[in-house]
Amino acid sequence: MKPIVNEAIEQYAFEHTRAEPENLATLTQVTRDTMESPQMLTGRLEGRFLKLLVQIVNPQLIVEVGMFTGYSALSMAEGLEPGGRIITCEVNPEAQKVAQTAFESSPFGNRIEIRMGPAIDTIRSIDEVIDLSFIDADKTGYPDYYEEILQRTRPGGVIVFDNMLWSGEVLDPRDDDSTALNALNKRLATDERVENVLLTIRDGVQLVRKN
Repeated sequence: MKPIVNEAIEQYAFEHTRAEPENLATLTQVTRDTMESPQMLTGRLEGRFLKLLVQIVNPQLIVEVGMFTGYSALSMAEGLEPGGRIITCEVNPEAQKVAQTAFESSPFGNRIEIRMGPAIDTIRSIDEVIDLSFIDADKTGYPDYYEEILQRTRPGGVIVFDNMLWSGEVLDPRDDDSTALNALNKRLATDERVENVLLTIRDGVQLVRKN
């Protein structure tokens, strides 16, 4: 992931964002030490953004598409009120092992349910109303995840998409991932079913609210 914001500004934002708890700092180090593509980890800036968003929305049910080692799920779980819960989707068993260990050592881990297998199947199996979703998985799958989640999301509910600037490659899409993300960005900006804003947090975050 190439930085899209001046690195000094990115560092300044990092330093002036509330620090994550120790268990998430530990998970960050474990991910860097043991996992391929550790840059997929959500990290402090986006993690604290997700926690704060959860506190604002006050969801009862969160759906996460793409758990990786669990940093984002734990960040959101930390912001939940008692009774709130998260269903998180993952396909990588190695990531699941790291995440499960992190969940078991966290006071918020019991709010998270891991569902292994294709995320689209998990989403289609959900017959409850979704309040908030975080989508951070295979980029070409985003359009299908969007449609399936949107129809299950309550009016006023929120959908968050990660990596929507794709290291700036959406400016000149040349592969399947950047092409899919560019098309979805255009679609979200004109979809009358939602309001949206594209934020330059880390690799680009689309914040979407269902009308």
